[in-house]
Amino acid sequence: MTGLTVVVVTLAFATLVGVVVRRRNGVAREVRGKVERLTSGDIHAELGERATLVQFSSSFCQPCRATRRILDEVAGMVPGVAHVEIDAESHLDLVRSLNILRTPTVLVLDPSGRVVRRASGQPRKADVIGALGLVIEG
Repeated sequence: MTGLTVVVVTLAFATLVGVVVRRRNGVAREVRGKVERLTSGDIHAELGERATLVQFSSSFCQPCRATRRILDEVAGMVPGVAHVEIDAESHLDLVRSLNILRTPTVLVLDPSGRVVRRASGQPRKADVIGALGLVIEG
């Protein structure tokens, strides 16, 4: 009976963790603590006039392709917003300095290059638009 209890508790805990991870996946969160500032030299592209969406990807990452489509579409809809995709494997120093732990990771930069929002995992289009709205209006 003890073994069955351990299995049930383990499954319940794993389910809870799975639900929490899934709910947080791709949601843009406010960056707290030390705020990074990226330059056009850091990302090897020009910053957007109003905001920049920086996507860290890897070649084997399936959600990165969908994220690329979403960010390209949003950047095309909102004037002055640029989308820059960075290959995480080719820019390990930048990945380490920004504590990028998974791909895709999306950073939302204000016009000066300050990282104001961050999302790990594939974001929903509505979440990206909402994060941009906070950056552009704020």
